Amino acid sequence: MRIELEKRPGASPVFSLLSPVIALALTVLFGAIMFAALGKDPLAALYEFFIQPLLDSWSLNELMIKAAPLIMIAVGLSVCYRSNIWNIGAEGQFTVGAIVGSIVPVYFYQWSSPLLLPIMLVMGAVGGALYAGIPALLKNYFNTNEILTSLMLVYVAQLFLDWLVRGSWRNPEGYNFPQTRDFVDAARLPEMVSSGAHYGFALAILAALAVWFMMRFTLKGFEVNVIGQSPRAGRFAGFSSRRMVWFCFLLSGGLAGLAGVSEISGALGYLQPQISPGYGFTAIIVAFLGRLNPLGAIISGLVLALTYIGGEGVQFTMGVSDKVTRVFQGMLLFFVLSCDTLILYKIRIIFSGKQAEGKAS
Repeated sequence: MRIELEKRPGASPVFSLLSPVIALALTVLFGAIMFAALGKDPLAALYEFFIQPLLDSWSLNELMIKAAPLIMIAVGLSVCYRSNIWNIGAEGQFTVGAIVGSIVPVYFYQWSSPLLLPIMLVMGAVGGALYAGIPALLKNYFNTNEILTSLMLVYVAQLFLDWLVRGSWRNPEGYNFPQTRDFVDAARLPEMVSSGAHYGFALAILAALAVWFMMRFTLKGFEVNVIGQSPRAGRFAGFSSRRMVWFCFLLSGGLAGLAGVSEISGALGYLQPQISPGYGFTAIIVAFLGRLNPLGAIISGLVLALTYIGGEGVQFTMGVSDKVTRVFQGMLLFFVLSCDTLILYKIRIIFSGKQAEGKAS
């Protein structure tokens, strides 16, 4: 006996639309079971996790701060995945963007000018794009697997950041703590009006709108969809798969780098060994939960940001492990992919090998 997946003649539009909602509901259900297994009141835990963070202004501001990098990275990844190019290294591109964007305020720490912040943002985006160009180069010219190369480069970037802030970039007046000098005010993203959140959230929304417009109304967006659905049809149309690899990696890496420099210039104000709780990996869930749509990434980014805030809440109020957030995010990705798979395929159980061979022929 074996189990096979057989492609359905047509996917249900209703279930395709409801798939993220079903996945979220299943995550909440199994999350309640998990809290019960931990000896906690499931309803109280879920309230602290999903509802309490929405009831005060401080948590809402934190929600936007944490959603900003998730949205920005997921927007770039959604373009990659729609073209069947698998960039898994956004976490590393986020880190390199933060490093490159910090060069000016670290070395010229007394310089204060209106030009400083725009220079940082541009340098961060360029740094992330160039770092993403490494797996693109390896894929195009050496046919390497971009999943492995982009993922391995994450650890290179993180170790390089750790080496910098503990070495030559360490603040000489920082009592030996592994971090750089504090950035001057001109290097900090300002707060939005009547909000404690910085303008990184506004940049993320603008990025989502710009990429949505490109995907919806431009030839490049049409090219992304055609190559993603049928590379052979793309070749007949004159589209280059090699150029598409460059485009998708540079775009997603640039947005990840922009998210990185926005994070350290907005939320932190300096570089330290740990600048991300895993935004680059969580953004993969955001992209799929948003149906690989830049506008959908806005909503799903807020949902995943809520898991960070809620996870911190239940950690302090109920004494659960900080790994609960990771479990929720992992379950959400599992159920999103499972629901999408069952929408596109139906399960067939084969009891006889000979019968299976007959059907295959």
